[in-house]
Amino acid sequence: MHDTLGVQRGVLVQPSVYGTDNTAMMDALSAHPDRLRGVAVVDLAVSQKELEELHAGGVRGLRINVLFKGGVPISSARGLADRIAALGWHLQFLIDVGNHPELDKEMGDFPCPVVIDHMGHCAVAKAPADPGFNALLRLLDGGNCWVKLSGPYRITGRKAVPFDDVTAIARTLAERRPDRMVWGTDWPHPSIHTDMPNDGDLVDMLADWVPDAETRRRILVDNPAQLYDFPR
Repeated sequence: MHDTLGVQRGVLVQPSVYGTDNTAMMDALSAHPDRLRGVAVVDLAVSQKELEELHAGGVRGLRINVLFKGGVPISSARGLADRIAALGWHLQFLIDVGNHPELDKEMGDFPCPVVIDHMGHCAVAKAPADPGFNALLRLLDGGNCWVKLSGPYRITGRKAVPFDDVTAIARTLAERRPDRMVWGTDWPHPSIHTDMPNDGDLVDMLADWVPDAETRRRILVDNPAQLYDFPR
């Protein structure tokens, strides 16, 4: 898939169905250590040795899944953040920011960067007037938050591409902090309620969301190199 899309580097995110068993993801990382990084799922009982082994295998963050079964609850987030800060990792949150109108206060003082998945997972019909979405913008302003421009089919009111109602949300985020945006296709698109998207179409959407070529390069190359610790 990466070769077809012209993607040279990628990040694998541990899916909820595997819980805290990161074996499959780690096998994939070991097969492509220069090309891939990972975001793992662990619980609070994880040892420092296990965290260091994950780091050596290419993991650069932990996922906190608030929306689906199999994830780690948000109550575990701060304890994990304290433990991974020294590794240079981040916490990635699968969260509907619409349920967190004070998100900037909840996460603004985390000791590690936080990454908000799928543009905040707030339905287009609610954002950008939604208090939670505006709290996300304030959190971005603090500089320790990143947002993934991904999963437009998770927030759209449409049933099929081009999900053009998402464009205004994506542009709002990208214009606010282009230095804190990263992008992804969300392949293989689990748990969606629209037609299965073609990943080529998802790639093309970025040109509409971010018309400036230099800003797109920043989002596609420079920002992820910094966040995921790729060689630059």
